[in-house]
Amino acid sequence: MGQRVRTRPSGSARALSEAYDTALLDLDGVVYAGGAAIAHAVEALGSARDGGMHLAYVTNNALRTPDAVAAHLTELGVPAAATDVITSAQAVARLVAEQVPPGARVLVIGGEGLRVALRERGLEPVESADDDPAAVVQGYGGPELPWSRFAEASYAVARGVPWYASNTDLTIPSGRGIAPGNGAAVEVVRIATGAEPQVAGKPLPPMHRETILRTGAERPLVVGDRLDTDIEGAFHGEVDSLLVLTGVTDAAQLLAAVPEHRPTYVDADLRGLLTGQPEVTGSAADGFACGGWTAAVRGDALALDGEGPAVVDGLRALCAAAWTYAGDGSCGLEAGKALARLGW
Repeated sequence: MGQRVRTRPSGSARALSEAYDTALLDLDGVVYAGGAAIAHAVEALGSARDGGMHLAYVTNNALRTPDAVAAHLTELGVPAAATDVITSAQAVARLVAEQVPPGARVLVIGGEGLRVALRERGLEPVESADDDPAAVVQGYGGPELPWSRFAEASYAVARGVPWYASNTDLTIPSGRGIAPGNGAAVEVVRIATGAEPQVAGKPLPPMHRETILRTGAERPLVVGDRLDTDIEGAFHGEVDSLLVLTGVTDAAQLLAAVPEHRPTYVDADLRGLLTGQPEVTGSAADGFACGGWTAAVRGDALALDGEGPAVVDGLRALCAAAWTYAGDGSCGLEAGKALARLGW
């Protein structure tokens, strides 16, 4: 039996940090961008942790090791241990280890995070297609990764060596804007070989499995900035999610979200963990209300009336109008004027 189609963000009478035992937090675009902490993130996470919520950091970025990520978080003011960090490198390393002989050689196209994760599974990282690898693993290697590494992967994959990717995020947030992600690099090898990799990262099951195995979460809340990885991963894992608008996803994309991309909750930033979430009330006939704002469909556009102290309440109301109209599809209604009222 399929999941019910979500037609509005949910409300919560309790603070989310009390309603859920573990926050499964994405990093890039949620906790930091370009290495610097996002506004309010440090304080909000500290308060959630002090209140008893377990914080786990779940990232599709396979570049850095859990030790390095934990050290960076601690330096930013978010104390973390390596065991609090789950990466797509760990998920893909487990996937590879289940399919190749123990101790097998694996051609690595990426950074140290991949090498450490493979060694953790008893596999031997190698650098050349001529090293007789049993698999090729590709993960984000940073902006300086040489073009020759993509060629090396292509040589091995073209010979029939099984190919794995930590994730296929086409973009990654940086301090200067949106940059190409590992998915863009995967496309290079796909174009050269015509092959398709097995993928481990969000939103696919291997990453969800790795996260649950390592955290032991019983009432997890996925917190992310991407609809196609964080929120879709929560959907397929059948767990609740919080979208924060500090990273890749903008308000217009949220309104157009298909069912698997619709988060349980929506908030401006990580302070949303510390509060309850307001209910969106109303119907398509009468309009959808939240925090003083009322959203409705008028002709071929979304309309927003009223005014409230929190603009994100207006966005929640608009989500209800858009998602109800779209049903199990994507809302294509004009939203520009409505969003302009909210400053988006």
